[in-house]
Amino acid sequence: MPHHTTISLRVNGEDRSLAVDNRTTLLDALRDGLDLVGTKKGCDQGQCGACTVLLDGQRAVSCLQLAVAADGSEITTVEGIADGDRLHPVQQAFLDFDGYQCGYCTPGQICSAVAVIQEHAAGWPSAATADVRPEAGAPALDAAEIRERMSGNLCRCGAHNSIVRAVAQAATVHEAASTVSRGGSEVSA
Repeated sequence: MPHHTTISLRVNGEDRSLAVDNRTTLLDALRDGLDLVGTKKGCDQGQCGACTVLLDGQRAVSCLQLAVAADGSEITTVEGIADGDRLHPVQQAFLDFDGYQCGYCTPGQICSAVAVIQEHAAGWPSAATADVRPEAGAPALDAAEIRERMSGNLCRCGAHNSIVRAVAQAATVHEAASTVSRGGSEVSA
C-alpha cells in the first residue's frame, strides 16, 4: 500500500496538485506543501480555530482534516479572501474595529467570520438561537449570536469584543450588498 497520494485541490481559485503522505493534515499540506502560511498552526487539536479555512464553502479546522480526504475540494485560505487589492468586508472590519492584536489568530478568525455571515444569511440557527423553527427565519445577528457562532476561534490577546463588533459590521455590509444585488445591481460582498 502506498504511503503517498497525489491530490488535486482548488486553492484560492487555482487548481493545485500535490503529493502528500497519507497522514498529512490539510493544514500541513497548505503550509508546507503549497507555502500558504497565512493559515496558522495553533493547538494542532482542533481547539483554537487558528487553522480555520473554508472547505467547499464551509469552515473547517484544517489541523483535523487529512489532506487526502480533501482531494477534489475547493479550499479558501485567508490569502484568497480578498478580491485582489480590495479587502473583503470582514478584513476591512477587522482593521476598522481593531479586531486583532498579535494577529496570530486573525486568519482563522477572518475565515470563520466569512462563514458565520454566510451561515446566518442562509438561516442556519446556532446554539444561541431562541427559536429554531424554519418559519421563524434567521435570528438577529446580535452579539450573543456572533459570540456563539465564533466560539470555536480563540483570541489569546483578548480582542473578542472588537472581533464581535467587526463581524457585526461586516454582516451589515454583506446584507446591504445582498439587498442591492437582489435589486438588480452587480454588487456583492
